Amino acid sequence: MIRPYYMRMRRFIRRLMTRPRIDLPLAFGLFVLACVGLMTLYSAGDRSLSLVGGQAARFVLGGVLLLLVSRIPPSTLRTWTPWLYAGSTALLVVVAALGEGRGAYRWLDLGVMRFQPSELLKLTMPMMVAWYLHPRQLPPSWKDIAVVGLLIVLPAGLIAEQPDLGTALLVAAAGAFALFLSGMAWWRIGMLLAGAAAMVPVGWHFMHQYQRDRVMTLLNPESDPLGNGWHIIQSQIAVGSGGVFGKGWLHSTQSRLDFLPEHTTDFIFAVFSEEFGLVGVVGILLLYAFIIGRCLWIAMEARDTYSRLLAGAIGMSFFVYVLVNGGMVAGMLPVVGVPMPLVSYGGTSAVSLLTGFGVLMSIHANRKMHQ
Repeated sequence: MIRPYYMRMRRFIRRLMTRPRIDLPLAFGLFVLACVGLMTLYSAGDRSLSLVGGQAARFVLGGVLLLLVSRIPPSTLRTWTPWLYAGSTALLVVVAALGEGRGAYRWLDLGVMRFQPSELLKLTMPMMVAWYLHPRQLPPSWKDIAVVGLLIVLPAGLIAEQPDLGTALLVAAAGAFALFLSGMAWWRIGMLLAGAAAMVPVGWHFMHQYQRDRVMTLLNPESDPLGNGWHIIQSQIAVGSGGVFGKGWLHSTQSRLDFLPEHTTDFIFAVFSEEFGLVGVVGILLLYAFIIGRCLWIAMEARDTYSRLLAGAIGMSFFVYVLVNGGMVAGMLPVVGVPMPLVSYGGTSAVSLLTGFGVLMSIHANRKMHQ
């Protein structure tokens, strides 16, 4: 009984360690983006090599996980999905009891590192929705839509209670994208969006006061320029002062003089905008567009429902991360603590993103195989 199991595990490990089958255009785009992120972090972090080294180590870890996950067939990932979803959701319950953070309970201290379990749901959520819809007739019925809604609301609600409304919305969006890509009729999508809009007043009632203040400050940041409006005003100054060609690498003033808060994390894109100007912003947005477009191409090439929905949801979620952080930095969206993917400093976020791209690599490698 033990020997057959041992042989299967040995073959599985050998398959993981063989030459990885990756999508070279997507891998190249991610590599360039990571290099841009490290370069910007070096400037935003006041030329701290330890800060850049720590982020580079996380990129290496994420890259290793990307290569390993790329060797796992989508059919195997589909089998693991319910356990991964259940495990990541259970960790949210552990966070509620043991977590730590700056005024919030979002992290688990593992001794050698601190870990944010909610980042896992950005990947396991669309995996779970795709897993549920895979064997069912599409487009989904109202019953299936209701079940998917419950799968989304449970972990998103736990994350919102930490409180981390920004991540909760991103996790919910990741699951919603997998649902919307399942061929739903536009009238049904419209009804769901109308229902979500109708729940906004209810959500406003349950929001914390600081979250309400962020939304109100967005409408008129000058009403409290030294308080709640400080982040948006200083970010807009940094973006505007960059002009067309920017001030040059290592020559940002808003971050170096400590006017710009969270300049290595949430507002690092403002540092990039100040140093490289409109030309640099257009360039990095084109790089993001290339990565997102490649993700959607992989989704279109997928041969089964699970792979198609999952790849499309990962690509669209990546788009939302860029949209929300860019809108936040430009003063068009409230400050919700969403990092710019692979540019902002953050270990768990970078590792989880690269692991998600490993899933895309796996889908790409198996695109010609009927699961």
